[in-house]
Amino acid sequence: MEELSQFIQDNPDSRELKRALAVQMVLQEYRHWQIQNLLQVSSGFISKWTQAYEQQGVKGLRLRYKGSVGYLDAKQQQALLEWLKQKNYWDLQELQAHIDEQYGVIFQSNQSYYELFYKADISWKKTQKCNPKKDPELIEKKTRDYSLVGGSTSRDRIW
Repeated sequence: MEELSQFIQDNPDSRELKRALAVQMVLQEYRHWQIQNLLQVSSGFISKWTQAYEQQGVKGLRLRYKGSVGYLDAKQQQALLEWLKQKNYWDLQELQAHIDEQYGVIFQSNQSYYELFYKADISWKKTQKCNPKKDPELIEKKTRDYSLVGGSTSRDRIW
């Protein structure tokens, strides 16, 4: 019980904490319905983690998932962020090419590149110099054609 209390005091992970609190309350002879109401968990949750604690102790309450290993280590990521911060103009394709050439990594999703821009305090939406749909010649032509046809603006219309 002392080890469990210490685990609860030292544990910052809310999922492990909830497991430990449920077990502690069972050991203090709370009823399942009381634990369910207080911790907002199911009876199955309480039984599962109580059994895990009885079989393995505090070790049974710990998360087993440790996450995946990233493609770039911390040093490579830091060098990449510094490279991004030195640039005046950012381009997604240039970033992709740079990572491929320097580290031999091609991310499956563009989201990984966007996250790198975010970590460098750069909005990935700023990666274009101007709106690619904006063509000054096309706009001028449409304006000229519109005025020749005698088009009106919304201010000229009577509703």
